[in-house]
Amino acid sequence: MCEKRRVLIALGTFDGLHLGHKKVLLSDTSEYDEKIALMFTEHPQKALSGDVPGELVTDKKRNQLLKEWGYTPEHLDFVAVSGLSPEEFVDKILIEKFNATALCCGFNYCFGKGAKGDVALLKKLCAEREIKLTVCNQVEYDGAPVSSTRIRECIKNGDIRTANKMLGRYFSYNFEVVHGDARGRTLGSPTINQFFSDNFTVADYGVYASFTVVDGKKYISVTNIGIRPTIKGGSEKRSETNIVGFDGDLYGQDIEVFLVEKLRGERAFNSLDELSESISADRKKSTEIIKKEFQNEF
Repeated sequence: MCEKRRVLIALGTFDGLHLGHKKVLLSDTSEYDEKIALMFTEHPQKALSGDVPGELVTDKKRNQLLKEWGYTPEHLDFVAVSGLSPEEFVDKILIEKFNATALCCGFNYCFGKGAKGDVALLKKLCAEREIKLTVCNQVEYDGAPVSSTRIRECIKNGDIRTANKMLGRYFSYNFEVVHGDARGRTLGSPTINQFFSDNFTVADYGVYASFTVVDGKKYISVTNIGIRPTIKGGSEKRSETNIVGFDGDLYGQDIEVFLVEKLRGERAFNSLDELSESISADRKKSTEIIKKEFQNEF
């Protein structure tokens, strides 16, 4: 007789993969044949209120992190399952569809029609069905709960340091490099231009100490996020990153930029010479911060 496959399913939105989410995902250290991170194709708030929270991680980055933690991402259509009772969700989705033998979730996990299922009910249902359940307590930072909402606010306010602490990693994005107007190259500071996806959380406009990964190698960089008020016609928000020590062609590639600390706000300069001087100063400051942050990595 074949032994039943052991399948762990992690339950949650996992919209930021922050410290709280990571605690859930790494809470059960037992050996499993498969570990699944069960999410929704779209954030539940879109169906419930039409208000979609800003994304904190791209799909590519989320899948990369989940893989590093041993998980396979699976997605459900929220509307399609929202009418199921808590019991139906456990039986039809978790057990019949995904063959769950173990579950893990946060302390405030809700499920089933009208979100009537809570952790107390889940414990009861799991006990009746002989499914192992691991529930994680709240994770706090600086005396307050870690949450995707709190992290979004920090990023929008330019407090990248605090956002990174709650994420447990450096806030990053990996969008396609597109052609700009080559203004940076004429100023002696060639940059890569990236536009944000429609619902991605954009950091407060300004200049950031950053590092950029190209072909697996980390480079010190300095990143401007905003609309480039000095450049005539600049109006569309974008990320412009000057990668120190790199001058290759990255057009068409998805390049990941990591923000470490905000240096200053975005502002218009009186001339391109003044802008060029500021870029040099920003690059120097970013280099100092990154080298101090990472010691001998760069």
